[in-house]
Amino acid sequence: MNPISACSIMFYDRSPDEAIALAVETGLAGIEWRVSDEGPGRGTDVFTDNRCTLGFADVAGVADRCRRNGVELVGLDTYVECGDLVAARRAATAAAEAGVPWFRFRAPWRDGAPWGEHADRARRFVDELQEIASAHGVRALLELHQRTICPSASLTQRIVAEADPALVGVIYDAGNLLVEGYEDHGTAVDLLGAHLAHVHVKNARWVPTGMGGPWELHWSPMDDGVLDVGSLRTALHRGGYDGWLSLEDFTPDLAPEAALEVGLQVLHANEPAVVTS
Repeated sequence: MNPISACSIMFYDRSPDEAIALAVETGLAGIEWRVSDEGPGRGTDVFTDNRCTLGFADVAGVADRCRRNGVELVGLDTYVECGDLVAARRAATAAAEAGVPWFRFRAPWRDGAPWGEHADRARRFVDELQEIASAHGVRALLELHQRTICPSASLTQRIVAEADPALVGVIYDAGNLLVEGYEDHGTAVDLLGAHLAHVHVKNARWVPTGMGGPWELHWSPMDDGVLDVGSLRTALHRGGYDGWLSLEDFTPDLAPEAALEVGLQVLHANEPAVVTS
């Protein structure tokens, strides 16, 4: 079965050491750490004032503390934008020095320019990332994300298809796909093939705005949303994916430990059946 980790971004009001203690307490196998030049905030908000965020200089020390507590540092959620080679080298160096297998980068954001222009730029960046990743002995992972040119598995595969999957892979974010880019999970896993390197799991639900306006998507607990966790896990299993499932719950009215508890219950309840001969 897949090992389960959590993204440190969901522990927004905790220090790194408190997050490690929570992982040990709940039986998490690993933590995927948010890394930003801004470093830790005060802990009032998931996205803009997150206490459980590392600066680049903190990564090696936190990795050591994780391992001493039996928790794996799964990867680095860095904010490397397409074309930023300086940031990519910093992220690769931090991962290599800490013995972490990968760092994240992001596809170009849609800004009205033709998709093909952005795609050409992204493919050139992927070529450059392969050299950086190879030189540092790590992997660069592109996250499927709404409002970028890579919201779906099929569009993402058009960017990474020619890349060596040992050097450049994909983070399949099942929650982001609820916003934009959803394709049948089995089809998506098949399309990504060896480039499928990591999986994020979170949930969301649509709520009406009233007066006939468009419905809005709100992040929700893992047991109360439109994500079909069972079909996701079955598709991953059938596709031979045996890597990490990383919880990334953004529910605003749940404490991190409560969100983590619910998420673990849902993932365990939806483990795919293993057929033995």
